[in-house]
Amino acid sequence: MRKIIPEQVQMGEIDINQINIELDSRDEIPQLLRGLKHTYANVKVRNKIFKLLWEMVPKNIDVSTGRSGMSLWRIMVLGTLRVNCNWDYDKLQEIANNHHTLRQMLGHGMLDFEDRYRRQTLNDNLRWFTPDVLGEINQVVVNAGMELINTKDVSKKSHSRCDSFVLETDVHFPTDVNLLWDATRKAMQISAKVADYLHVEGWRQTVYNIRNVKKLFRAVQNERDRDKFSDVCLHATQQYIDVAMLHLTRAEKVALLINGNESLLEMSKDIIRFVEHGKRQIDQIIRRCFKGETIKHEEKVFSVFEEHTEWISKGKAGVPQELGLRVCIVESNSGFILHHKIMQNETDDAIAVPIVKETLKLFPYVKSCSFDKGFHSPQNQQDLSTILEFNVLPRKGKLNKENKAIENSDEFIEKRRQHSAVESAINAIENHGLDRCCDKGIEGFKRYVALAIVARNLQLIGAMLRKQELEKKASMRKRAA
Repeated sequence: MRKIIPEQVQMGEIDINQINIELDSRDEIPQLLRGLKHTYANVKVRNKIFKLLWEMVPKNIDVSTGRSGMSLWRIMVLGTLRVNCNWDYDKLQEIANNHHTLRQMLGHGMLDFEDRYRRQTLNDNLRWFTPDVLGEINQVVVNAGMELINTKDVSKKSHSRCDSFVLETDVHFPTDVNLLWDATRKAMQISAKVADYLHVEGWRQTVYNIRNVKKLFRAVQNERDRDKFSDVCLHATQQYIDVAMLHLTRAEKVALLINGNESLLEMSKDIIRFVEHGKRQIDQIIRRCFKGETIKHEEKVFSVFEEHTEWISKGKAGVPQELGLRVCIVESNSGFILHHKIMQNETDDAIAVPIVKETLKLFPYVKSCSFDKGFHSPQNQQDLSTILEFNVLPRKGKLNKENKAIENSDEFIEKRRQHSAVESAINAIENHGLDRCCDKGIEGFKRYVALAIVARNLQLIGAMLRKQELEKKASMRKRAA
């Protein structure tokens, strides 16, 4: 049985509206809790969010029967807290079980204040979020935050800034030999489990065989450090790929035995996937090391676990490459993240118009947007000038007389100078979860980004409310004096 929040108030439970959140603390936890408290206290906002939370419940689950699970409000509170504070599930479990104010926000009263959260429970429930639902929740949160802004300053709502950054995936630095090791090791481990279940002979020494493959892998690494073109290195490489191919072939045969067994179907798919990765790496090693070919960039895979990982070089000083995906954000002049887009095999100029159109559908009051030169293309200039009242997109190369007049106008110069503030927003979200994504798969990546955006906007609301309360307190002291 699932509920948004328990209907019956327990003995000793404090109403969320009455929770006392420490005002002197500048930590992110009180800010986020204050933002959550504000959305809960606003009945109109709360009802919208609660309605959206129902949509993330899987369709095959009957919420009206069965034992009571974690309430959807608790899932939202713990999910945003985990990402905003950049914690793993172990840290989240510790804080959820022992942070007094947080447990009040979660709705624990005198009777269940000692109830504990299990790590696996948190892991299972916090995966219920979907990017679509989180996008709609973010729209509600941003609109709630905009109501707190002084309406006299129209530019805080009407102007926005757009830029992209790289969110790294949780992968190691890829080489052809260590990717082959990853694929071979996982194919052997899963095949051994299947073989044990199906009573297939020949897999009793799997641990020993994996250790043997690792020795050959380390030998290739050591020889490459000395001289990767020497005969000794090539001989070690040949031994390594021969043994790896032998084990991959054996694993593939085990996968074929699973046909018709529904309980092992997912394991069969995993074996085949890792075998395909391993065979591809062997082919590329042979072509590169023994035939002298150069492997094209589009043929390369940079992780056998996070297959969506891209090799990105943005030309930053001291950062030759980043392994992950680009994320493009649109930030309002007031600091809220209005919208975001995951860029898979896309460049800045390819997503400039789509992301602005999507932002305008969500927030029609946006009238202008600034970019850097990476988003420029002649077509983008034309399209953005049509859909925006004022387009701040600098052109590349030498300007003609007409374009020079546009870019030298006072409004263009002012908004272009303000554009660098988006770097501050990117730095803030990187410090609050979006530096490295530890969730698995492309769906986990999208969910993690969307949840981090919601959490950041809730934190901004909390920071604004804290600032207002401090100003009010200072004003009262001044009057008393």
